[in-house]
Amino acid sequence: MNFENLNIWCWIIPALVGIISGVLGYLIGKSKDVSVIDASTDTKTLEAENTKLKADLAVCNKKLAATDAPEKPASPAADLTASAPSTATFDIAAAKAAMGKRIKQDDLKIVEGIGPKIEGLFHNFGIKTWKALSEASTIKCQEVLDSGGSRYRIHDPASWPMQAKMAYEGQWKDLSKWQIKHKAGKF
Repeated sequence: MNFENLNIWCWIIPALVGIISGVLGYLIGKSKDVSVIDASTDTKTLEAENTKLKADLAVCNKKLAATDAPEKPASPAADLTASAPSTATFDIAAAKAAMGKRIKQDDLKIVEGIGPKIEGLFHNFGIKTWKALSEASTIKCQEVLDSGGSRYRIHDPASWPMQAKMAYEGQWKDLSKWQIKHKAGKF
């Protein structure tokens, strides 16, 4: 065996493989249609789209705030007749029977999706009762969540005022059915 010739082939074979791979890579890359994005044009397009989306969001928020705003009664007497049942008639036995656990009056944690920490955030905003939560808009609920930081972004407060209203009005069977049907409090 001639070891002098073997040593040269240890250099030639990898060099040839590299050259062939380079040529093939160049040809394959050249054959694909790769478009170069103009960054300045793309940025302007994205900024225009972002501005349009922000305007659309503002319009939607105004519509939502208009639908979430409670209507003012014509007179104080009309307010008394139109109001929901008072929480003073809170029936612990009915709540326990429907929900399967003991319920404390105005415990916000009964609402699917609200735990002790989120309840604390609502208390910081002065929302401490089912009635107050039922009258809060979804935007206000999202503002409360945003005050807690990014870890609360996964929560969806859209159904929380409705659930709180059912609890406030003593509709325990309806609330229980709704929570079973809508896992994690989502519509």
